[in-house]
Amino acid sequence: RFPTLHWQPSNPDPAARESIMAWCPGLGNVASPVAIDAAAPGWPIVRADALLCINMVHISPWSATLGLLDGAVRIPAPGAPLLPYGPSPRAEVPPAPSNEAFDASLKARDPQWGLREVADMTEAAEARGLAFERLVEMPANNLILVYRR
Repeated sequence: RFPTLHWQPSNPDPAARESIMAWCPGLGNVASPVAIDAAAPGWPIVRADALLCINMVHISPWSATLGLLDGAVRIPAPGAPLLPYGPSPRAEVPPAPSNEAFDASLKARDPQWGLREVADMTEAAEARGLAFERLVEMPANNLILVYRR
């Protein structure tokens, strides 16, 4: 859909990286996926024009989210966006029953997992010098949060 953009997918799981490549045959603008542990202080990339993080924040420990925020300060140029996508509850919006059930199922699988409140994400981002720009409503009770340094 965006042929002029160069995509560098990542996933720490080898099977997930194989799956990513299975969806990308013939796409010259999608690089082979790399393994990134978001919580690690070093990543195998040194530059990006944006960081798009899809469905990671809730299916990982909070330390991975903090590592993602740290990476958003290290890797992209000032002004480049960090775009985490997924279900993120907001205090001012009643939670959808499906999100409450999803959160419970995540925590049952791993107590370190679970939906992350927008306010908590924003507080942690701002502590690192990332400014909350806006929130974009997406289908199925998902959001894109936009942060910039």
